[in-house]
Amino acid sequence: MKYTIKKLAELAGVSTRTLRYYDQIDLLKPSEVNENNYRIYDEKNVNKLQQILFYRALDFPLDRIKRLINDPNTSRIQALKEQQKLLKAKRDELNDLLTNINTTIKSFQGEIEMADTEKFSAFKQTKIKENEQKFGQEIRRNYGEKTVNSANEKFAKLSEEKYQTMKNLEVELIQNLVDLKKQPDLDSKLAKKIFEEHKQWLNYTWPKYNKDMHRGLVDLYVEDERFAKYYDDRANTEVVQLLRDVIYNYTK
Repeated sequence: MKYTIKKLAELAGVSTRTLRYYDQIDLLKPSEVNENNYRIYDEKNVNKLQQILFYRALDFPLDRIKRLINDPNTSRIQALKEQQKLLKAKRDELNDLLTNINTTIKSFQGEIEMADTEKFSAFKQTKIKENEQKFGQEIRRNYGEKTVNSANEKFAKLSEEKYQTMKNLEVELIQNLVDLKKQPDLDSKLAKKIFEEHKQWLNYTWPKYNKDMHRGLVDLYVEDERFAKYYDDRANTEVVQLLRDVIYNYTK
């Protein structure tokens, strides 16, 4: 079966503008362009679009999707099984949040008592699962199962006060990196403050601080674009290399 761009858009529930953009960035090229300059899509295109939309449902950025679907070492069935695994994890996260909401409603109605720590447990569990999905394999390979499991357990047990402080600290750290980038000086008070902030941020979850592990982590930030993207997106500029340089300067 073959489809025009309009018919495929209707079939998939996306806009023709989206399909034209996918064509433009070489994510989904039509199987042919006919004599009337109409894009024509075949069954392979349909399957590929389905795969793309599964990844989009997981909030994967388009550049990452492009790499994944063009990876010659990954078969279609492997990709589907991985997507199935990730979607189940996302479903579990939503179920945790719904359970927490239901418990909170009962608490407000006076049916049960809810401890303050319970009110935020679902958010912390969601964050742990999100990090495991994105970075778990690399972190476990670098630091081992025991260290990662201990870090997750410590994070899950954070009080709401410490949890919020940790989040605020990250925001401040990133803003300080942006400021330091304007006038880079690794020996400045601001650079020293960034080092201390990142160290403090790690100590909220790390079982024990270690300079070599700290260096290894920022190396991973630089080497793996997913880690770099996490910081760079929040800073709206590239700051990961600068963070690495700061950490190296103060862990001599």
